Amino acid sequence: MAFSVCDTIVAGRYAEGALAALSVGSAIFISVYVSLMGVLQALLPVWAELHGAQRTAEVGRSVRQSLYLCGLAIVLGMAIMLHPGALMRWTGVPDAMQHDVGQYLSVLAFGLPPALLFRLFGTLNQSLGKPQLVSWLQFASLVLKVPLSVWLCFGGAGLPALGLVGCGWATLIVNWSMLACALWLLRHAGLYRRYSFWQRIEPPDWRQLAHFLRLGGPAGLAVLVEITSYTLMALFIARLGTVAAAAHQVASNLTGVAYMMPMSLSIATSARVSFWLGAGEPQRARRACREGFALAIGMALLMGGLMALLSGPLSGIFSADAEVSALAALLLCAAAAYHGADVVQTMCVYVLRCYRVTVAPLVIYCALLWGVGLGGSYLLAYRGLGPWAAMQSPLAYWLMSTAALWLTALLFGALLWRTIKPPRRARPEPA
Repeated sequence: MAFSVCDTIVAGRYAEGALAALSVGSAIFISVYVSLMGVLQALLPVWAELHGAQRTAEVGRSVRQSLYLCGLAIVLGMAIMLHPGALMRWTGVPDAMQHDVGQYLSVLAFGLPPALLFRLFGTLNQSLGKPQLVSWLQFASLVLKVPLSVWLCFGGAGLPALGLVGCGWATLIVNWSMLACALWLLRHAGLYRRYSFWQRIEPPDWRQLAHFLRLGGPAGLAVLVEITSYTLMALFIARLGTVAAAAHQVASNLTGVAYMMPMSLSIATSARVSFWLGAGEPQRARRACREGFALAIGMALLMGGLMALLSGPLSGIFSADAEVSALAALLLCAAAAYHGADVVQTMCVYVLRCYRVTVAPLVIYCALLWGVGLGGSYLLAYRGLGPWAAMQSPLAYWLMSTAALWLTALLFGALLWRTIKPPRRARPEPA
């Protein structure tokens, strides 16, 4: 997400049109990447349970089998990103933007394979309770990404200014560098030796791959619905003009950064819940769930409050255009309420996966996030909804999406409570 923040600031300083094109391009990229990442991230409970049960040899074999799933995800993701024209035409992206967006995505398409393979490496480390190594690698990659984006976008040292495409090239270079570091560590670090990862890959185990798909398929589709209900806003808002698109990019960017907190805590919580379930300790799994929720809700109140109170200064960082900055500040106030619901529903859906509950969240997402959120947003923005006239503003999307997300969070909370509550003890029969 820091990559996205970097590109947003750089593109915003380069040109308003570049920032608007980035809003559309990043919406498509994030939709593809995060959806496919959701399929791979759903493997975390599998490996965490094997780790909790001390079945180390099975962890290594399962990781090798996951490469087949990752390969399929790479092929699918690159095909979409290299041919985005139909999606842009369907959502009404202006013709003037489509060329820049297409060029940006064509570069990022070749950065997708290392990004997904590195995500597989990250998921493995999270399942083993060793996420710090991945964090340090990602922090180091940011140190490389920032100067690369500035240099390739604005040019210098004999290189012409590449504009938005330069940001894409910087991401591609950094993604391949991160993957190279991950492979070196996987090969040489003592942490991984007991799992025997570096063995000849076995032929596809269709039974295990089917198990992966039963868990990862609904989880990936759920993430697809969740993320597209969020990112498709950018594509529909693009028809309102460059000011609306640029302001929305600022608000969505900061909301995306804030989302990393609940997602990280959700990953950590699900890793611990799955570990204790694999170790045969359901009571400790429930305790880990409660502690994770307490941390997440506390952080949500802090982050949401800061977004609302500092909406003006924050929006000014991303754009020097007064009109863009003012509209972005308004959107950030709605984004603060959106973030609160996002925290609750994210924690719920990650913990539900530990208990293999994946289909019900998918159904709820489809009905509320696509139906109420995205569909209601479109009506309120362009045609009017009930007693409210068409707003012709990106604020309509944020208001309706926030309402839909809060309904989703409430339903997920009830589903999680029903799933993890301990069974009632049978009453003793009278003597």
